Amino acid sequence: MLPDAIRGYVLDVSARSQCPVDFVAVCALVGLASMLGNKIRIRPKQFDDWTIVPNLWGAIIGRPSAMKSPSMTAALAPVYALQDEARKNWEADCAARKIDAEVADIAKGAAKKKARMAAEKGDLDQARDLIQGAGGDNDEDPPQPRFIINDATVEKLGELLNENPNGLTQVRDELAGWLGRMESEEHCTDRAFYLEAFNGDSPFTYDRIGRGTIQIAACTLSLIGGIQPSRLAPLVRGALTGAGNDGLIQRLQLAVWPDDSKDWTWIDRRPDEAARESYFLAFRHLHALAPVDLPASAEDMPTVMRFDEEAQGLFREWMEEIQIRARAGGLPSVMESHILKMPKTVAALALLFELLDGERVVVGKVATARALDWADYLESHARRVYAAGETMIEDGARLIWSRRKQLPDAFTARDIHQKAWAGLTDRETVGDILEMLTDLQWVGAERKTDSAGGRPTITYSWNPRLIGKEG
Repeated sequence: MLPDAIRGYVLDVSARSQCPVDFVAVCALVGLASMLGNKIRIRPKQFDDWTIVPNLWGAIIGRPSAMKSPSMTAALAPVYALQDEARKNWEADCAARKIDAEVADIAKGAAKKKARMAAEKGDLDQARDLIQGAGGDNDEDPPQPRFIINDATVEKLGELLNENPNGLTQVRDELAGWLGRMESEEHCTDRAFYLEAFNGDSPFTYDRIGRGTIQIAACTLSLIGGIQPSRLAPLVRGALTGAGNDGLIQRLQLAVWPDDSKDWTWIDRRPDEAARESYFLAFRHLHALAPVDLPASAEDMPTVMRFDEEAQGLFREWMEEIQIRARAGGLPSVMESHILKMPKTVAALALLFELLDGERVVVGKVATARALDWADYLESHARRVYAAGETMIEDGARLIWSRRKQLPDAFTARDIHQKAWAGLTDRETVGDILEMLTDLQWVGAERKTDSAGGRPTITYSWNPRLIGKEG
């Protein structure tokens, strides 16, 4: 499922650190997509102008000791190395520009003296030529090139995207913090920005009193981060209940949640240098592709590739299948939304694989088949992610039952919420759990209306038959 250029390194890192190979592989793909960025796009149909930017969003899900951070560090090492190299070149360029500016100032001063002398002699044309030949002030230093950001306001991110039109990658060691911030009302405009940034080619305009107007030609952003299952479940639950079902969670297309490994072995050997060199060269190759010129019109696009005839047939057959499944009405709404976003991911992966392993003229059958293998693999993980939201309700119900003696005989949802038990800090989740327990007749519900005409209060009490059975 991985191109030859990166496979050896991914497996070597996984073996030496004993982390899931899934973690290293997904982080590698997001990093490679960030290097490709806006340089080359893909049109998945032969004649249609539907165009995809190959930026990718991923998440690696595992318990605290699952080696998520080391996986990201090793997989993204080439991106950090290229960013460090670009920063050093930029610093050297700025230093050279500073020297050139000082020399220009000296030359300009000398020219002014000569021009003054010419003007005093009445030769105004010579004076004018001398001033014009001295030139104007040097331009400001170019912005520092960036490939990775960790934590930035969306306004600053917009400025950085304008300075780096090929795109950026947001790397979050703990993705839960970012997702949690997206859930808050005060960051609703941030959420809207990120929803657009997934597309990779959407323009966005900010109007702020302090910063003025920020016009972003193309929000090209890749994203990768780690998250624990316990932190993910409430966020998934929000998508399941509709509270946060705007497609943000579904945009984490490369989300992987592998099984925990039960085995551990002491491994102490040198890294595979040949695999490492091949891996780093793959990143350097994508980085060195011709720089992008953002389109001023539809005719002025970055380079665009398409599928060859065999690959087109494979992609078309797969896409027809998922469209039929998604529209048949048998899938949960979150899974339906997730599947309908997969064509962008599959096409982006196929393009990426072709550029790494193929002939790099059209996207061929091998690269496309590999991308479709990823589609099946990623869908299985997506099902596990969304199942976590449902499991959270069942686990919450068990927790309330086990701690029922800490509640009054007649209790409310507020009584449970105030306890701040694990996984039960969200009011909507508590309400969903109590609704399920009521449907199962574990509790009885009684609605009481306030005599003052206020909001009715629902009180719950345990089914005495259950209490009797336990006794």
